[in-house]
Amino acid sequence: MTAADQATTANPADTADDAFRSVHGRAPAGVWSAPGRVNLIGEHTDYNDGFVLPFALPHRLAAAAAPREDGKLTFATVGSDGRVHAETPVAVADLQPGTPDGWSGYPAGVAWVLRQAGVRGHGTTGDGGTADAGGWSVDRGADLVIAGDVPTGAGLSSSAAIECATAMALLGLAGEHDQDASRRAEIARWAQRAENEFVGVPTGSLDQTASMCCVDGHVLFLDCRSGETEQVPFNATGAGLSVLVIDTQVKHSLGGSEYGDRREGTEKAARLLGLPALRDVTPDTLADALDRLPADLVPLVRHIVTENARVLEASRYLRDGRIADIGPVLDASHVSMRDDYRISCPELDLAVDTARTAGALGSRMTGGGFGGSAIALVRENDRHAVEAAVTTAFDAAGYRRPRMFVAVPSAGAGRDR
Repeated sequence: MTAADQATTANPADTADDAFRSVHGRAPAGVWSAPGRVNLIGEHTDYNDGFVLPFALPHRLAAAAAPREDGKLTFATVGSDGRVHAETPVAVADLQPGTPDGWSGYPAGVAWVLRQAGVRGHGTTGDGGTADAGGWSVDRGADLVIAGDVPTGAGLSSSAAIECATAMALLGLAGEHDQDASRRAEIARWAQRAENEFVGVPTGSLDQTASMCCVDGHVLFLDCRSGETEQVPFNATGAGLSVLVIDTQVKHSLGGSEYGDRREGTEKAARLLGLPALRDVTPDTLADALDRLPADLVPLVRHIVTENARVLEASRYLRDGRIADIGPVLDASHVSMRDDYRISCPELDLAVDTARTAGALGSRMTGGGFGGSAIALVRENDRHAVEAAVTTAFDAAGYRRPRMFVAVPSAGAGRDR
């Protein structure tokens, strides 16, 4: 059982709440949830101190939680079969990177980070009861039951959703129920640490920041160096457009060597150039920088620098309300990821090429790559034709049929009840 196998439900909070009552025979202290995300543009730029432009999905993972007093963490999840699957309880004091592993490593890693950060309660058990003067803390343990509908392995950040939902739940048990923008950014960094240091996946800050900080009806412009954010209005429906997500159902894992190899390559290039990060190479200085690098690093650097420029260009269009004009920018992004960063795959390329041929204004893979999803910016009147063309193309190629849905910018993490 992996966190991929979450049951699809219109209300993940209800499912998590019901499952918690079934497993533990009592109500949870609360239910918190966090969304997956689509990255409109800006791939692999986050760990190079660059720019990204994601928005949160309506798809969410919910964590029903209650405090314990025996120092243990329990984890359960609702599978695609509708059944609850429980993991072996683990003592908070025994948490260490890599233990536990599997899907439960993500919520366990969050507990580990919060414990290291010294997060403690404020005199409440989280269910309205009174604790001692120090309040409940992660050291005391918690029961967590997780359910939701963010597809795992689809490049839509299910891991960030489970991390952020868990962080919100544990902080809620400790009596923290409201977070301003700076606190949400800090929680996102804790969630990223859980993925980097505990699970061992070397991602940047994009996914967790999107899950924590996005708001309805907007894309999030994020400067990954400064942490500064801007909520940019994004009303595709009002412009007669849709962002169609095409989940190729080719499962990807960012824990493999390919992702790490790309990150190591870009960091090596920055060192050779004597720069803190590739963010410091501009389009104007790119040619000179490439002349100073070994051939194997040239395409990696070219992608990062041009992708940063594309994020800035797309952001300008969106601020001016020119949503349709980002189409060619999306196209150029995919070509760069396919040819320079080499993180696409035949299914993603087929989805992108077919969508364009069928009338999409622009299309690109989204997420870490090596599988997962593509997005296509389509006129609403053309959406069904694009969907049909992609399905037909996958059938003809002998691929598994893709799952498709329209992505609507939605709210970030929060308490459901």
